[in-house]
Amino acid sequence: MNVQKVMVVGAGQMGSGIAQVCAQAGYNVILHDLKDEFLQRGVNVISKNLNRQVEKSRLSEDEKKEILSRIKTTTSLEDAKEVDLVIEAAVEKMDVKISIFKQLDEMTNEHTILATNTSSLPITEIAAATKRPEKVIGMHFMNPVPVMKLVEIIRGLATNNETYKVIEDITKKLNKVPVEVNDFPGFVSNRVLMPMINEAIYTVYEGVATPEAVDEVMKLGMNHPMGPLTLADFIGLDTCLYIMEILHEGFGDDKYRPCPLLRKYVKAGWLGRKTGRGFYTYE
Repeated sequence: MNVQKVMVVGAGQMGSGIAQVCAQAGYNVILHDLKDEFLQRGVNVISKNLNRQVEKSRLSEDEKKEILSRIKTTTSLEDAKEVDLVIEAAVEKMDVKISIFKQLDEMTNEHTILATNTSSLPITEIAAATKRPEKVIGMHFMNPVPVMKLVEIIRGLATNNETYKVIEDITKKLNKVPVEVNDFPGFVSNRVLMPMINEAIYTVYEGVATPEAVDEVMKLGMNHPMGPLTLADFIGLDTCLYIMEILHEGFGDDKYRPCPLLRKYVKAGWLGRKTGRGFYTYE
């Protein structure tokens, strides 16, 4: 299957990054969101990222313009009828994703592959909302998308080999490294990362150490580039809580129980960098 045109659903941090790397790889991209202001914000982020590449002499001004010219925006999901691949990067809520996939299933051509950038939700359940579960797959990019090399590729129960191979090849064309994982809550990345972050929060909650001390131990002792609490603030504490709840519910194991301090911060609206306060304060 020759994929030429891609739609990215969701122009937020992840969606705009996915649109950027697809356009840089030579694909024509339709970037979709609910409002023009969201789309404009997403395109501005892409333009800013590309400007940095020009300043570092990694791109020419002409190349930047060519990349941007490959990205069109729309508020209509019906434009998906033109594309060969849809990558959904909407909010991480199952009911929202199922609604989007039902609509895409009706609107797209039979050959179109439907991928989701979910970080933790079951691909099999999302695929079951369509009449083409064999063409539904997980394509979990890491944040920030233009920088991070990994893409977890997750087969649903019915995903066929042809779909997997197409997505694996596209991932390589995006200059990313595809890693196949099976459809379990949190896949590999968040099943390992989030309990570590949750445990770091417990050490603060129980008075073992300050956030600064926990982060120093992990950076200097375990050679992590960023401490787990700084990382939690970067990801968003609401997102961390949501993924821990999915792990807890999916496995039914109390080792995934979210720390009460994490719940308290989320209820307080202390969500990390995006709200100016989490485990640290941001200006």
